[in-house]
Amino acid sequence: MRVVIAEDLYLLRDGLVHLLQAHDFEVVAAVESGPELLGALTGLRPDVAVVDVRLPPTFTDEGLQAALAARRAVPGLPVLVLSQHVEQLYARELLADGSGAIGYLLKDRVFNAEQFVDAVRRVAAGGTAMDPEVIAKLLASTARHQPLGALTPREREVLELMAEGRSNAAISQRLFLSESAVGKHTASIFSKLDLAPSDDDNRRVLAVLTYLNAARG
Repeated sequence: MRVVIAEDLYLLRDGLVHLLQAHDFEVVAAVESGPELLGALTGLRPDVAVVDVRLPPTFTDEGLQAALAARRAVPGLPVLVLSQHVEQLYARELLADGSGAIGYLLKDRVFNAEQFVDAVRRVAAGGTAMDPEVIAKLLASTARHQPLGALTPREREVLELMAEGRSNAAISQRLFLSESAVGKHTASIFSKLDLAPSDDDNRRVLAVLTYLNAARG
């Protein structure tokens, strides 16, 4: 699996390279600025990109904007964004096109190699990998938002884990439910969010997008 890494701190960038190489990823580029990142993503078209939000030259959201520009040029390009802090706006921007293959993790997650590598693989496969702290913050800010307000507490738990990128099997293990029960909760979520029957993975992405967009309310 071919990966592009964008991180301006040398030690972290080098650490990411060695971590991913140790798990059989091929790092095709490791860059340190927004312009370099955009060139690498559009030129090399990797299987997944791991991108720091704040990169030179502006040190604001240069990495995020370069990743979004690359996804406009290469629709569906998988991108896992790393950030020092929870920024709800970044999560919403990443998911705005509803196509999936997106992740948002706090940098602290990199130190859990298994969790981080799993997130990279899920994003590369077209799924989502949202940091639990991002989800928790959004939950707190959307408690009374409709249509999320129509969900039961259990359905909200299921949607929260969906937003993290968990499969039905993983959700069933986390919540000590049968897979059939999780499937029923998922179907109910789709119905309450008015998501018409279609490809299941696409509806999961749309459900997560609705969940994140609710933070605007």
